[in-house]
Amino acid sequence: MWGGRFAEGPAAVMREINASIPFDKRMWRQDIAGSRAHVAMLGAQGIVAPEDAAAIAAGLDQVAAGYEADGVPVDLALEDIHMATEARLADAIGPVAGRLHTARSRNDQVATDFKLWVRDATDQVLAALSALDTALLARAEEHADSVMPGFTHLQSAQPVTLGHHLMAYHEMIARDASRFADNRARANLCPLGSAALAGTGFPVDRHATAAALGFDAPTRNSLDAVSDRDFALDYLMAASQCALHLSRLAEEFVLWASQPFGFVSLSDQWSTGSSIMPQKRNPDAAELVRGHAGRITGCLVSLMVTMKGLPLAYSKDMQDDKPPVFEAHDLLGLCLAAMTGMVESVTFRTDRMRGLAESGFATATDLADWLVREGDVPFREAHHITGRAVARAEALGVTLDRVPLADLQAIDARIDARVFDVLSVDASVASRTSFGGTAPANVRAAIRAARGEKA
Repeated sequence: MWGGRFAEGPAAVMREINASIPFDKRMWRQDIAGSRAHVAMLGAQGIVAPEDAAAIAAGLDQVAAGYEADGVPVDLALEDIHMATEARLADAIGPVAGRLHTARSRNDQVATDFKLWVRDATDQVLAALSALDTALLARAEEHADSVMPGFTHLQSAQPVTLGHHLMAYHEMIARDASRFADNRARANLCPLGSAALAGTGFPVDRHATAAALGFDAPTRNSLDAVSDRDFALDYLMAASQCALHLSRLAEEFVLWASQPFGFVSLSDQWSTGSSIMPQKRNPDAAELVRGHAGRITGCLVSLMVTMKGLPLAYSKDMQDDKPPVFEAHDLLGLCLAAMTGMVESVTFRTDRMRGLAESGFATATDLADWLVREGDVPFREAHHITGRAVARAEALGVTLDRVPLADLQAIDARIDARVFDVLSVDASVASRTSFGGTAPANVRAAIRAARGEKA
């Protein structure tokens, strides 16, 4: 490509380190799309003769059909997907193919292709997030009344409903979707026409190419356009946050599937066995989702470090921008699909959940709240009284709602029989009617609101 300036070809190692075709070939659809928009604009502006523009457009269709049928051949001498496409185009239509690169550089070309690819990837993630959210809402609705222990510090704290617990993950997924959508909107400016770094002297119509490619407008500064990779970093940041949320849910499935918890049974589709212990049922899919979060976050760190000290405009370091994004996207897609499958198929053992909710003195706060409401007791004093009641229940080996009234009144005379109306786990969850609380009626309202947001 630059034989006019160099007398010798690159060393073999130079050719290998310089080539990106082994990984950037997956952007071939975006490269073809960008080239189609560019040549259409060149023809419309009279920069390239109409017959040449038509020949190039037909040749690009031919190249695309070849890629679709046979894949992109890897030739390190052609370096990247842009040169590979140009070489295939020249094979198809001859020297006129050389006019395609008029008024553009590989710098604005790769920035455009990569933005198009990230935009397509974002749309795929948004669809996958919607599928996971649909599964979460369905299971939350199914279990809007199912009682389970709520935890802090992994200690039984207060009873909640399983539906409420699952809706917490709906909130996380909704925030993830908003992050991806925000990045898509912010990044939807087209770099094409910025050329190498300074723009071009040809009378290009950047608004036309931006519109043809579905961008809102062209980028406003040519230096920034070719050196910006914020859209890739933002994608990785959103992917990392999403992976952390998936990892938290995966960890809960791992815990809940263990015999000490026994809250869930994962289906055969999302479990594996042991090579030596025939009784084992391992939650490997959940563990891999948890593990992949580390790799996805590593991809973010990798690109941040690559970009952290680069002067304007383009530097070859930026060739390393794509592998971490590609890797993170592939891993996130697997994680979302696996988690959706697990949520849809998991069996929740609600009898076990209820049993543990009832056994952990989880309604202690309800006793304290009752003392505040009905006995006009300051909360700190009520907290102390309730602690003594819990100690008495523990000594008797019963739950709080089974402690005899006489024993409770011996602790504090202001307690009367009405207290038993609030000490069951069902009464406890039903009473949590504050906005965002765990009451079954709240859970159903939240599900309706979420489905309205999605409609």
